[in-house]
Amino acid sequence: METATTAELRDQFLAGDLFSTGEVNGVYTHDDRLVIGGAMPHDEQLELPAWEEVLGAQTHLTGRELGVINVGAAGHVLVDGEKFELDHLDGLYVGRGSEVVFAGADAAFYFVSAPAHATYPTTPLQHGKVEPLALGTPEAANERNLYRYAWGQELKTAALQFGLTVISEGSVWNTFPPHLHDRRTEVYMYVDLDESDRVFHLMGQPGATRHLVVSDRQAVISPPWSIHSGAGTGSYAFIWAMTGENNCYTDLTPVAVEDL
Repeated sequence: METATTAELRDQFLAGDLFSTGEVNGVYTHDDRLVIGGAMPHDEQLELPAWEEVLGAQTHLTGRELGVINVGAAGHVLVDGEKFELDHLDGLYVGRGSEVVFAGADAAFYFVSAPAHATYPTTPLQHGKVEPLALGTPEAANERNLYRYAWGQELKTAALQFGLTVISEGSVWNTFPPHLHDRRTEVYMYVDLDESDRVFHLMGQPGATRHLVVSDRQAVISPPWSIHSGAGTGSYAFIWAMTGENNCYTDLTPVAVEDL
């Protein structure tokens, strides 16, 4: 990673083309075997693909659990035929073994799936009903609200965790100072950026960091050895999702600024 070109770095760690009208697209990473993807149904219903040649199963969720967040306008998700309405930034947890269909003319569903050893109930997660955790300060330019949708506490999952962080007006930094997850892989999906804005995402081992310039609805994969932090040129939010050895939210190693 330290000697990779910018193009090589983007090829290995950036998922930049997940959303296409009328399609479901995905990326598989061997880091904790996460799948991240995007579905834009437009005027049809889209099934969550099995991708059998990759996952080795007849359905996507045969041995996996799923997290969904709608980053577009209102739409709905069918889980085993049951309809769940999702407005902008609403989430949904889907347990192992379910069949999933996406629908909504102007909806755009971001999803992440991870291997699961147990089955837990499908649960809607309305953005407006999740109590945010206030973090950071205006003085440090890192004031933000953390919305924990599935984080190993109230909602039971096998190992998947996901949620949303919204950067406050006037702040630019997310997750700063940074940290490491030695036992988990994490993915950041940046959303709600203006077309001309970008996030400068820092990644890599402390003392040997690199950066990726990221636009709206692009995601960065952070392996366990990599920090994950960034600063934006305008207002934005990001969806965080992770899985690994456990779903203990506080299982992390802080990295001091002077060690970067």
